[in-house]
Amino acid sequence: MSSPQDTADIAPATTWLQRAIDEAAAVGGGQVRVPAGVHRTGALRLRSGIDLHLEAGAVLQFVPDPALYPAVDARWEGAVGIVHSPCLYAHGEKDIAITGLGTIDGAGEAWWDTFRDRREELAHPRPTLIGLHECERVTIKDVALRNSPAWTVHPALCEDVTISGISIRNPADSPNTDGINPESCRNVRISDCHIDVGDDCIAIKAGTERTPHRVATENVTVTGCTMVRGHGGVVIGSEMSGGVRNVVISNCIFQGTDRGIRLKTRRDRGGVVENLRVTNIVMDDVLCPITINPFYFCGPDGKDPHVGDREARPLDAGTPQLRSLHLAHLTATNVHASAGHIFGLPEAPLEDFSMHDVSISFAADPRAAAPEMALDVPERVRSGIELGFVSGGELSRVRVRGADGPAVHTTSCTDLELDVRGNDVHHG
Repeated sequence: MSSPQDTADIAPATTWLQRAIDEAAAVGGGQVRVPAGVHRTGALRLRSGIDLHLEAGAVLQFVPDPALYPAVDARWEGAVGIVHSPCLYAHGEKDIAITGLGTIDGAGEAWWDTFRDRREELAHPRPTLIGLHECERVTIKDVALRNSPAWTVHPALCEDVTISGISIRNPADSPNTDGINPESCRNVRISDCHIDVGDDCIAIKAGTERTPHRVATENVTVTGCTMVRGHGGVVIGSEMSGGVRNVVISNCIFQGTDRGIRLKTRRDRGGVVENLRVTNIVMDDVLCPITINPFYFCGPDGKDPHVGDREARPLDAGTPQLRSLHLAHLTATNVHASAGHIFGLPEAPLEDFSMHDVSISFAADPRAAAPEMALDVPERVRSGIELGFVSGGELSRVRVRGADGPAVHTTSCTDLELDVRGNDVHHG
């Protein structure tokens, strides 16, 4: 990473850009235009009423020197703590926008190398590219986002967020460079985006058991987006302690993502995920198109024995609840590992789940992989839909082609209605 130097030498645009933002805000707001050309800068703080507009040909190039990203209090991976300031940061502001046909480049490679090889050098977690906390009426439109040091777009505790027409590209091997991660937000609209990243493309979150104030994410729409290569296309969790409800995902394409629609959580997280509707989705070259995993073992305490226990445990405030999840009109081709890995907890079954008009077919030369990250889930190829601990489920007009075994395998499920075309159904 860059060695400390005078800010004016290594990031000459920082001063004039921040002055332009502050001066516009002082007179009630307005548009701050970034002209064509490369502008090297450190962290910038957005203010109420500001539209930061990048003209075509403009590049905001964030310099990877930790001294340019002062410590701020924020949420990070579901907990409250001190982090390096996001490259573009706002806290408690209203009516802010980031727009235009220019590019925002986080110069993430230096941050990634330090994280992978010399993590002890990082005083705080890496910057997100755009981090907006406790803001109202936010718009991010048309810009190209590249090489984020960590998560790319992270609205937390925000209300009325519109993200449209943006493209996000981070290398496939870049660590934790999720695309868009709304966390504990209300009224979020994500549309017409292209997302190609090194982690989940869109991850809807709501804090963890380590978050002092539990705030739900609710009223989220995702439509018309293309997801490429990420670990998941649209993901809920694993940070979901505040709850996630009222989510609609429609008219999207997933290409080469590890998983397509993915829910992940675990015991001790608590929270409720409910009222999810997924429709009109096309996937190709995915490991597993649909996963619901309440045994997720990544992160702090994820390897504790009770997390992966497949026997019923006592219900308590830390028991996650999953219900009213419905998927329809979905096609997945060239699937590798599994047609679906869908589980509740033995003490808290997945309730009111359905799949309708779903067509899944396997790759001719599939790659072996674990469909989910959980204890005792080995790698497999061409496995059918696995349902476990589901109460009140319906699969109708579901077609599974090319499975090496039953099209559907159920374990400890009740009140299921199955209309599945493929190999036999096996009840465990």
